[in-house]
Parts: sequence; C-alpha cells; structure tokens
Amino acid sequence: MPDSSPQADLAPLARLPPALAQVNALVLGKAHVVRLGFACLLAGGHLLLEDIPGVGKTTLAHALAATCGLGFQRVQFTSDLTPADIIGVGIYEQEQRRFKFHPGPLFTELLLADEINRGTPKVQSALLEAMAEGQVSVEGETRALPGVFTVIATQNPLDLAGTFPLPDSQLDRFLMRLSLGYPDAAAERALLTGGERRVLLRETRSVLTAADLLALRERVRAVGASPAVLEYLQALLGASRDHPEIRVGLSPRAGLALLAAARAWALLGGRSYVMPEDVQAVFIAVAAHRLQPQRNAERVALASALLAEVSVRA
Repeated sequence: MPDSSPQADLAPLARLPPALAQVNALVLGKAHVVRLGFACLLAGGHLLLEDIPGVGKTTLAHALAATCGLGFQRVQFTSDLTPADIIGVGIYEQEQRRFKFHPGPLFTELLLADEINRGTPKVQSALLEAMAEGQVSVEGETRALPGVFTVIATQNPLDLAGTFPLPDSQLDRFLMRLSLGYPDAAAERALLTGGERRVLLRETRSVLTAADLLALRERVRAVGASPAVLEYLQALLGASRDHPEIRVGLSPRAGLALLAAARAWALLGGRSYVMPEDVQAVFIAVAAHRLQPQRNAERVALASALLAEVSVRA
C-alpha cells in the first residue's frame, strides 16, 4: 500500500529546491523566469513563451519536462498543419473491420507547441478544448488527456510574416506569458564556456514525477489566502476595469488564475499562506496578456502601472 504519512506528503515538496536548481543549471541566468515556469506548472496552468529566437524558450520547455519526469511531445506549428495532425485520426483496420483511433502528439503530459502563431486559426482552436477541459472530442467520442496535461507554447513576436496572431480567447487559456530576454554577461559567458544544451538535456534525470506534480497541485489548492489578500487582488482586478488606457480589463477567470499562481508562488517560497508580495510577483506574467489596451498601449507597461497604482491596505 502507498505511504500516506505526513512525511510521504512532504517528499514532493522537499524535491522542489533541487528541481529548481536543475532547471536553472540548464537555463542560465533566468532564475525568476524559471521560478515562474514552475509556479505555472504547480498551479495547473499552460505557459506561453514569447521572445526572439535563440534565447532558450525550447530549452526551458525541455528542461521542465525532463526535470518533472513528464512525457513530452513537440509539434512544430506550420501553415499546413491540420487539427488531425495534433489530435489524431481514426484508421480503418481491414482485419477488425472497424476504425481504430490513433492518438496524436496531443495525448502526452507536456506538449510543446513550437511557434504556435504559425498555425492557422483552425489548428489553434483545436487546442482550445484540450487546454480548457483536459479532453478532446474525436469522431463523436470524448477522450480524456493525461491528468497533468500541460501546453507550453512558443512564439516569436517580431516576425509577423506567415503568422496568425492568437486571439484574446486563446491567450486567456494560458495561465502565464513569459519572455526570457537576453542573458546577462556572466550567464552568457557560462553558456559560451559550458556544455552543449542538447547534450545536457539528454543527460538530465527526473527529480519529480507526474504523481509528485499532482500531489503538489493539491498542496497549492490548500494554500490559504486571507481576506486582506483577496481584497488586494480584487482591487487590482477593479483597477484594470476602470483604467482609461484599458479597453477590456481582467475577468473573474483572470482573478482565479491570479490567485492560483500566487498560491503556487507562496508554496515555492515555503509558505502555506499567500502574501501580497506573491500576488505582485506573478501579476505581470498572469495579467498582462489578458489586458486589452486602448490604441497602441503596451500590455506589460499597463500591468506594471496597475501594480504601481494599487496600494496594499494594511
């Protein structure tokens, strides 16, 4: 029988620091982004990595999958990709005289949707049910995805030729949107003098398991949030809806996402309760891509302005 003692419950939590350290050893100089990536996984959300090519988006996705012991599939999104290419298709078997469903790469624990904005809207929308419900409908039958099913998508924000920008409804399915940016000088020197990332990834061993991740998600849901913290979170939501530079503010679902991410950040900090600093730490990653600005205002700048304008009440 499985060990249900408190010590067994603490085991996945105790493995979080070495898991973080392993990913930081692969994605150099990006400790805050790596921590946010873990918070996204612990909160049960999907992650969008938006940045220029070559800064480590794919490496981060591989490192998270390998460290967490998750089954991994990568799909390169292109204009000729079809929904069946990612979901799967029924193939008629002559001997059995019936169609047998052959699952596509979507049926995995961590799916890397590489350059997602190069896929057509039809293909992008095929991910919607999977990301929102953890299941897909194929040939009139609903098929469940793995319990820890997570999408990490990448896109290049600068090269617009041949791309189909994600609509706001699809962006809202991602708990966080992150950018890695260039490494600092010390991290870049370590990258230049260190081993090849692809070789290091092949040598990476899992620190956590899918079962550990599910157990940690249960612990995240148990992290407490006081009325004062909830009041602060609601003040941020309200300010986004009343801001003159924001056309559409944060929805109630965005509020739930923000709370889940703050709980995960608190757990990573070794606490069983949320502080306002946890909400602030995850706010831009969770909220910026959900804001619909007036005119050409920049979403990250608007999210930063909201944080500056809304004070924490004692």
